[in-house]
Amino acid sequence: MTERRDISGLIKALQSPDFAVQTRAAQALGSLGPAAMDELIATLKNKHRDVLLGVIEALSVIRDPRSIEPLAGALKDENSEVRWQAAMALGEIGDDKAIGPLREALKDSNKYVRYGAAFALATLGWKPGTADERASYFIGMQEWKAVEDIGPDAIPALNHVLNDPDSAVRLKVMKILGSIRDEKAIPALMRGLADGDKDVRWEAALAAPSCGINPMHIPRGLSRRPKTAKNPVIAGVMNFLLPGLGYGYIGKWWGIMIFQIDVTATVWLFKYEGDNTTSAVLFPIYIILGIHAWYITRKMPDFV
Repeated sequence: MTERRDISGLIKALQSPDFAVQTRAAQALGSLGPAAMDELIATLKNKHRDVLLGVIEALSVIRDPRSIEPLAGALKDENSEVRWQAAMALGEIGDDKAIGPLREALKDSNKYVRYGAAFALATLGWKPGTADERASYFIGMQEWKAVEDIGPDAIPALNHVLNDPDSAVRLKVMKILGSIRDEKAIPALMRGLADGDKDVRWEAALAAPSCGINPMHIPRGLSRRPKTAKNPVIAGVMNFLLPGLGYGYIGKWWGIMIFQIDVTATVWLFKYEGDNTTSAVLFPIYIILGIHAWYITRKMPDFV
């Protein structure tokens, strides 16, 4: 296909389930040079992830400045791998026109995209001019000590990173805010107290007093966290209808054992004792199990 300059065929090959075929197709498209540009750029409208990744790789090999604008558009794709690779490709093209979109990508919610943008900016020789830009750049490069050294001026950039889906990143932000010890960090710490991850909440609670949050206000901040409590009624009904599954619903590992015992006992009783005896024996047990699941679920904490 490369010899025939079959660009459409090579683009279709990017959808192959074979990773090696995808890679060779992307490399082949890149080897065709500027002649493939128009079709490659048009294909960036495709929603297939593997196709987009292959096309972006090919554009990074061709390094034609005409691809800067469409690649900047790919920085807003819903798929984080596409955004990441688009950022890296913009760095490979080597044109300063890519600096603006890449600076915006430093604010991406995904750590991989931020890293790709920071790495690409470094490749282009860009130097951050303001404290906020320095903080965003060092956050992208995961150079946390450098972020901490910036001090209070790094807080806006750190606050933005709290959108990252990786709880380890959010945890790192809480630790740095605690070491900065500045009241400007209060809004970010309040977000940390309401975080869905228990380790992030705990680190925010530890950092809060050093940044001016009254310890008496920390429980109120924690109360805004996502609730994880299980419904006692659901647990009880499940345990009554299917003994053991109600325990499984609330995370008790031995629920599956009770379920297996119930199935075995039910089959045995039906076979040797008949319907009436089976119902008379099992129905009270099911009621007790249902009440027990309801009771212990009510006593469980709504978070840990």
